[in-house]
Amino acid sequence: MQPPLARLGETVLRLRAMADESQEVGGIHFPFPFPPYPIQKDFMAELYKVLEAGKIGIFESPTGTGKSLSLICGALSWLRDFEQKRLQAEARLLAPGTGPTCGGQNSLPSSSSCQEPSDTPRPGGEPDWVTEFVQKKEERDLVERLKEEQVKRRKREERLQQVGQDGRRLKFAAKRMKKEEEETETLLRLSREMLAEGTGPERLEQLECGEEELLLAEYESDEERRASGVDDDDEEDLEEEHITKIYYCSRTHSQLAQFIHEVRKSPFGKETRLVSLGSRQNLCVNEDVKKLGSVQLMNDRCVDMQRSKHEKNGAGEDKPKRRRTKIQTSCPFHNHEQMQLLRDEILLEVKDMEQLVALGKEARACPYYGSRFAIPAAQLVVLPYPMLLHAATRQAAGIRLQGQVVIIDEAHNLIDTITNIYSTEVNGSQLCQAYSQLLQYMERYGKRLKAKNLMYIKQILYLLEKFVAVLGGNVKQNPSTQSLLQTGSELKSINDFLFQSQVDNINLFKVQRYLEKSMVSRKLFGFTERFGVVLPSPSASQENRHLDGFQHFLKSLQSGPTEDSLEEGQATAPRPASPLMHIEAFLAALTTANQDGRVILSRQGSVGQSSLKFLLLNPAVHFAQVVKECRAVVIAGGTMQPVSDFREQLLACSGVEAERVVEFSCGHVIPPDNILPLIICSGPSNQQLEFTYQRRELPQMMEETGRILCNLCNVVPGGVVCFFPSYEYLCQVHAHWDKTGLLARLSVKKKLFQEPKRASQVEQVLMEYSKCITCCIQAGSHLTGALLLSVVGGKMSEGINFSDDLGRCVVMVGMPYPNLKSPELQEKMAYLDQTLPRTRGQAPPGKLLVENLCMKAVNQSIGRAIRHQRDFASIVLLDHRYARPAVLAKLPAWIRDRVEVKATFGPAFAAMRKFHREKSHPSLV
Repeated sequence: MQPPLARLGETVLRLRAMADESQEVGGIHFPFPFPPYPIQKDFMAELYKVLEAGKIGIFESPTGTGKSLSLICGALSWLRDFEQKRLQAEARLLAPGTGPTCGGQNSLPSSSSCQEPSDTPRPGGEPDWVTEFVQKKEERDLVERLKEEQVKRRKREERLQQVGQDGRRLKFAAKRMKKEEEETETLLRLSREMLAEGTGPERLEQLECGEEELLLAEYESDEERRASGVDDDDEEDLEEEHITKIYYCSRTHSQLAQFIHEVRKSPFGKETRLVSLGSRQNLCVNEDVKKLGSVQLMNDRCVDMQRSKHEKNGAGEDKPKRRRTKIQTSCPFHNHEQMQLLRDEILLEVKDMEQLVALGKEARACPYYGSRFAIPAAQLVVLPYPMLLHAATRQAAGIRLQGQVVIIDEAHNLIDTITNIYSTEVNGSQLCQAYSQLLQYMERYGKRLKAKNLMYIKQILYLLEKFVAVLGGNVKQNPSTQSLLQTGSELKSINDFLFQSQVDNINLFKVQRYLEKSMVSRKLFGFTERFGVVLPSPSASQENRHLDGFQHFLKSLQSGPTEDSLEEGQATAPRPASPLMHIEAFLAALTTANQDGRVILSRQGSVGQSSLKFLLLNPAVHFAQVVKECRAVVIAGGTMQPVSDFREQLLACSGVEAERVVEFSCGHVIPPDNILPLIICSGPSNQQLEFTYQRRELPQMMEETGRILCNLCNVVPGGVVCFFPSYEYLCQVHAHWDKTGLLARLSVKKKLFQEPKRASQVEQVLMEYSKCITCCIQAGSHLTGALLLSVVGGKMSEGINFSDDLGRCVVMVGMPYPNLKSPELQEKMAYLDQTLPRTRGQAPPGKLLVENLCMKAVNQSIGRAIRHQRDFASIVLLDHRYARPAVLAKLPAWIRDRVEVKATFGPAFAAMRKFHREKSHPSLV
């Protein structure tokens, strides 16, 4: 077996040999699958510098410029060199007669400058011999630690090499395990038959078969566990050394799958140990658990099955009095030996999520836990946003960010993503339903529960009662029939809400911990699944009899939708989670610092329709831990403008110094004359284009928009995509055009399509739109293509590829400002005005937020066109306000540098006609 340093050297040589198009930029070698664009070279070089210096990078590279490959080759080139330097430094340290020297050749590469070997400060006045003795001891400890890591690394490499040489090992182990399970099941069946013949009914209080599993286990608080020296956290599976790695995250699983495909194609595809992480909903292979549908239910069921397994394995004969009438089964896929084999298979070659699931089914090993076991040894971890950005999920997945690199791709909506992850809402119906279920649970099992469980259940019931009361209702009455005299929204600070609800005396941190550890919401779900919402009680009080209407309401909530209510072709909705699961998230949000969040009380006619919503105002409070722990963070996207939001709201508020932030923005790969961005200030009838809330609904504004589109459709071939500020405005304009005949005029040249409101119909509309354009071009009919009416922020404005003839022109109608009357937006603006410094000569931070939200939406929408080097398109912005310097500055640089402002429509139309004639028929020019 070769030493690690020699193997790494061979890997580097192989990479250089296989990448004929490899590039050297600034003395750094970047393997690349083809000759990179100059902007890709610049991107990789800047990325390398950011990772090497441990900085925070904001990278913008327009769609179609090969951003994914630049990220892959730039980041993995740095990781290759970093590992090589580390192994070389280790070899020098472990060589006889040498030792670590801070800042010298023998020091290990680190994310920060050279530090003291120990964090303990040296007391002043110590003799030299004491200081020398301590220093030598620390050096010996460092050498010992490096030797241990070297042994672990060698064992891991040997293990992976063995798996690679014998690929059948996993399959044989799976077959053997299946046979053992069948034999065990046969023995268990025979044992049950024997027990059934020889035993009578239980002498304990009569419970139905299997009902004991609904009982809460005895609960110990964290303080009691620490006092008794017991630690519940099982870290055994995560003890393996975490090597330096890159965490790459994006918004959707399809984007992650595309990224993995790019890694596989790259020169690093065969050498990189990559693991793809996902939720149980994506990776679970146990059909019984998958049937639950809800992510929360699947999570709780999975953890409960593992607990059941531990309880069975650890059950002795010292507790004969508490026999279960039915032992809950453990998951057959949660087999430690099989999952370790699956882990090695995952690390052996790059696999996407579908391949991971298929391998798990074949090997009868859990892909969810198998992928987690692979994290420590992986070099590249691919995962969705929430798994990295949500602290509890990150911890549960075994992700350790200390000294690692994080790349957040498609990050234009990063601030909104963090805000949404930590914001939560519960309605009056959920509060009342949770109260009723928990109360009936306590009445049935109260005598069997320990005092600590009863105490916490009563606290939760009290919280639910007070939350309904603060909305103006009574938790013991039907929320649907309780009318509210006062309606509207009321916004409170967290402390004010707790005082008003009269729950400020309850320790929410302990309640949250109890809900998490006891899994009471899952027990409650099992309870209601078994018995329904209402249980007959022989000792029903007069008060309980008054709740008949309320109980009828709860039954109606539990019953599923009728066949008539299901949309045609729509799959049955997943089983709803327990209402207490939603309330858990709300209670956790209330533990946020008072200044970082607000509670919105929304009273809407009845208690059932009313809601309590937690709004996170400061996403930096959750992002701060990421930037603090990581060696370097890269925030990347196709359209990152305006970047001031990232700098001020996210990074500065996370405690990042301005000097640590690096911005990089590159141009597009298309020739300058392949794009025509126009700002049109007035229409064909000289009507000034100003689509404010007050003016956009005027008939003359809607008619002028229609006339502009009619003219554009006469000269633009293929597809035209037109974005409106909202779906309601699109429908209003469409109806007005239909009434005035403009719709018929538009249909002469282009077939009209409209973005559907239902997400399930988007794919069908896009297919018909694409088919229409293809047929028009091939058949040479009187139609020249199609016109697609879309909505800013809708399904068509993000992630959809309108390349080539699908998007020869993108039109933006007005400026899509957010609703200024929204209480959430008003509070966010006020918060920023109070917390961020105001720059001289600029608008207040709150107003800048509104402008930035608008321009981010615009940039995302107009970025749907121009998807590759030979593509061409025109971009038309219909509103004179786009010509303002402050607004122009927030357009992407590759558009801003080429934009033309047209005060009247005539010159704009002439420029459009000339552009499309030259591009569509170059031989005629």
